[in-house]
Amino acid sequence: MAYVPVTLDRPTPNTVIARITTVNGSGTYRAISGYNYQTVDTVVIFRPGDPLIQTVAVPIIAATEGQQFQLKLREAPWGGLQGQATATITASSTALATAQATGTFREPRTFAPTGTLQFELAKDTHKRSPDGGWDRWATSLSHGRTQIANGETGLYLDSSVFPGVEGPVYWGTSGLVLHTQKLKTPINYDGQTWYYGSSVLDGRNFLASQIGYGQYEWEARMPNRRGSWPAFWLISTSGWPPEIDIYEGFGYQSYWDFDRHIAHTIHVGANGTRYDARGVTIQSQQAYGLTGYSQGFHRFAVDIQRDYITWFVDGVETYQSVNPFQGHRWYPIMDVAVKTNGAYDDGSGDMIIKSFRIYSAP
Repeated sequence: MAYVPVTLDRPTPNTVIARITTVNGSGTYRAISGYNYQTVDTVVIFRPGDPLIQTVAVPIIAATEGQQFQLKLREAPWGGLQGQATATITASSTALATAQATGTFREPRTFAPTGTLQFELAKDTHKRSPDGGWDRWATSLSHGRTQIANGETGLYLDSSVFPGVEGPVYWGTSGLVLHTQKLKTPINYDGQTWYYGSSVLDGRNFLASQIGYGQYEWEARMPNRRGSWPAFWLISTSGWPPEIDIYEGFGYQSYWDFDRHIAHTIHVGANGTRYDARGVTIQSQQAYGLTGYSQGFHRFAVDIQRDYITWFVDGVETYQSVNPFQGHRWYPIMDVAVKTNGAYDDGSGDMIIKSFRIYSAP
C-alpha cells in the first residue's frame, strides 16, 4: 500500500473538499493501473479544526524499481490548483515509505433545528402577489422580473400579470410547484421579447420568512431539464450582497448532473457590489453517498450561527463556512431560472416543494 499525503498549507475556516485520482506514469518506467497499482478516485474532506494532513491509500499490485505513477487534484475548492497539483509515486527499495496519517478528523454534523419554529409552508395559508407583502410571497425579485446580468433568458412570470401563461406557481398533488416553460406565445416585456418563463417566490416583504440566526429547511424535488437553474438562497434584508446560496443546480452547464451535483456559495460585499465569493460544487454521491435529487424529495438546510454557517443535505453536513455576516437578517428566495436558447423540452423544468420550515434562534 502506498500512502500519499494531501496537505493544506494553513488551517481552514471553511470545509475543503478535494477529489483525488490516480494517473498512469509515463516513459520507460511508467506504472499502469490494473497491472502495477489499483485505480483510486476518492474524495478527501477537511473540516474546520481538522489536522492539515490526510493520506490517500493506493493499493500496489506489483512494482519494479523506478516505476512511477501520479495522483492528481481532479476537483478542488475555489482557489485550489485544480488539475495542476500532482504527486509522483516512485517505487524504490531504499526510500522509506510514507506513513499513514493519523489524527482526529471531525465527523459531519447531523441537522437538528435549534431555534423556534417561526414559519411552515402550508397550502391553506399560502399567499402570493406580484410584489409580495407582510403576509405573502412576491412572484418577482427586488429588482424586477428579469436578470439579464446573469445571462438568464427566462422572464419571471405571474399569471395575474401575464394572463394565459401556464401557471408558474401552483399546488400539485405532491406540493408547491415552481414551473418553468418555453412560452407558446413570446412576451414583450421591458423592451425585450422573452421566449421562456421562469418562476420565483421571494420573501423580501414577507416578515414571517425573515430571521437573523437560525435554520431554513426545504424538502424538494429538483428539475432535470438542461438550461434550468433551480436555487434556494438568502439575501440580506439590508440589500444585496451579502447572499447565502443553500442549493444551486447549474443546469445550463454541460457537466452538471442534477442527480449527483450540489453547490453551496456565499457572496460577500455591500451596497450592490460583490467583492468576494466562496463555495463548493460537490459530487455528492462520491463525497457523501447522496444522490437522486430529481428522482425524489430531498432535504436542503442551512444553519446560520454567529460563528459558522453550515449546510446540510438529507440531514448530513455537506459544507461549513466561517460566518462573515454578523448582524444581518435574511429573507429566502426559491426559484427556477432559465438560461438557454434551446428547445427547453427535455425532462422536467419544475421544482416541487414538499415542505419548508424556518426556525428562529436568538
